[in-house]
Amino acid sequence: MAQSTKRRGRVFILIAIILILGVAALYLLIVRPQTLTAQQSASTPAPADEMSNIVMSVQAVPYGTILTQEILTTVPYPKKLIVPGVFYTEISEVVGKRAKIDLDAKMPITSSLVQDQAEGSLSSFKIPDGMVAVTIPILNSISSVGYAPQPGDHVNVIATMMFVHLDASWQSILPNGLARVTIPPGSAEAPSAVAIAQAVGEGGSQGRAEQDQSIAQPVYLQPSEAQRPRLVSQTILQDVIVLDVGETSDTPAIVTDQAQATPTPAQGQQPAAAPAVKKPKIITLVVTPQDAVTLNYLMYSGAQMNLALRGAGDEQRVKTDAVTLQYTMDSYSIPLPAKQPYGLQPGKTELTLPAGLEDAQPAPQ
Repeated sequence: MAQSTKRRGRVFILIAIILILGVAALYLLIVRPQTLTAQQSASTPAPADEMSNIVMSVQAVPYGTILTQEILTTVPYPKKLIVPGVFYTEISEVVGKRAKIDLDAKMPITSSLVQDQAEGSLSSFKIPDGMVAVTIPILNSISSVGYAPQPGDHVNVIATMMFVHLDASWQSILPNGLARVTIPPGSAEAPSAVAIAQAVGEGGSQGRAEQDQSIAQPVYLQPSEAQRPRLVSQTILQDVIVLDVGETSDTPAIVTDQAQATPTPAQGQQPAAAPAVKKPKIITLVVTPQDAVTLNYLMYSGAQMNLALRGAGDEQRVKTDAVTLQYTMDSYSIPLPAKQPYGLQPGKTELTLPAGLEDAQPAPQ
């Protein structure tokens, strides 16, 4: 019994020795060489990247500015990251070019940010692909939201048109004019061959025959005035970008931090009047090519176009209904006033402000 126990103990000791020798061999053959290689790699410094220079702006540069040597500098940059034809490596390559957009300070100058002075207008770089710019007139402050829209704003365009009835053959406004047809005396020809049409007085126009119930006789009615056009208003464009307001210039106005000093008038002289603010007469919008044709048609057809300024960041589009007189009465519960045997005095035939309000001045701020 004791010998069996001793023999089993020797087997366990032998197995343990074999395992220890195996782990030691594994360490010497695999782990140690990897450790030595890593230590050698860590002790050997990595080769430094080859550097070159790129051109960078020193200060903020407004778009349209001609770049000069004073506002440019060069900084080191890894040569392997410099894309040929994109970065500039010499200041002389950039001097004289014009900034396409507003450049921030310490911004690397690339070929997409500048252009030669003779390469077209700056406005064209603000038009997205597939879009065009078209200009429409600004009639007054009412049609332009009080001259509020500025470049970069988004607006809606509302068109108001007037419709009239036309004679389909002559394409002239109805009613047609009246003429008396006469045949020369002694003419044996058919009336249609020699008939002479002569206008019936001034303002004679085509009417209609009706039976007058009060006298039980037919009468011929003529319109008392020319045909009244019928108005309709509808939003035709939504979320349109304003490219420019007023006359477009390739070189933006220079705004200085310090206002120019106004010369003091000499004693006894009246101070010079302040220059009048020039109100813009046109506005340029960025639209699709089809919308540009639509705006062109509406402009030459005489339609009135008004702008509606959108909130900053608002890109949603809302379907609107065309507004006519009938739509206004139905949607806002406006009744047609009934005829009454009484009325207001004095009689009113047009809308006017109460007396004294025409020249009222706004309250001081």
